[in-house]
Amino acid sequence: MRTTAGDDGTRGGHIAVVGHADLTPDTLLLVESALRTRLARLPVPAVAMVRTGAGTPLASGRAARASGCPLAVVIPTRVGVPAMPPRRDRMAAGELLTLADEVRLLAYDPVDRDSCVGADERLVARSGLLLAVWDGSPSNGRDATAHLVTYARARGLPVEIVWPEGAAREALPAVRTEG
Repeated sequence: MRTTAGDDGTRGGHIAVVGHADLTPDTLLLVESALRTRLARLPVPAVAMVRTGAGTPLASGRAARASGCPLAVVIPTRVGVPAMPPRRDRMAAGELLTLADEVRLLAYDPVDRDSCVGADERLVARSGLLLAVWDGSPSNGRDATAHLVTYARARGLPVEIVWPEGAAREALPAVRTEG
């Protein structure tokens, strides 16, 4: 496994994979299968890049490994030192690191939404293709997938939407109001 420090990625041959964080368990299996098929069709092995985390990143990492596509996993750093991922992402981060062909360090705060969106934007900017696990819904303040698709398209980057038939997102918890 090779470790690459920071913001020196190249565009050519890199594929950024982003997507909704609230996919159902069955959908994650569908997404993993769809991504495995898509990555296996590449004429030359490109490097799939994901930001560490549970859900879409882990399904993407498993798909990359199964398809023979090299995997670069981006982990957060603070002052040049790897940062601990949020508790919900720790098991996935560990698995992603075992699947990775390359680990890239990137300064961002894994518990701050805006910081994570900024990290994803840097991934997208350094790629030649964006695979977006996206149902077509607009950004809602918690999920930035629509924003990242728009960001890529505005830069002339090819975008492929991955939303297999039967895919679904988890129901949002009801908002409680006092009254």
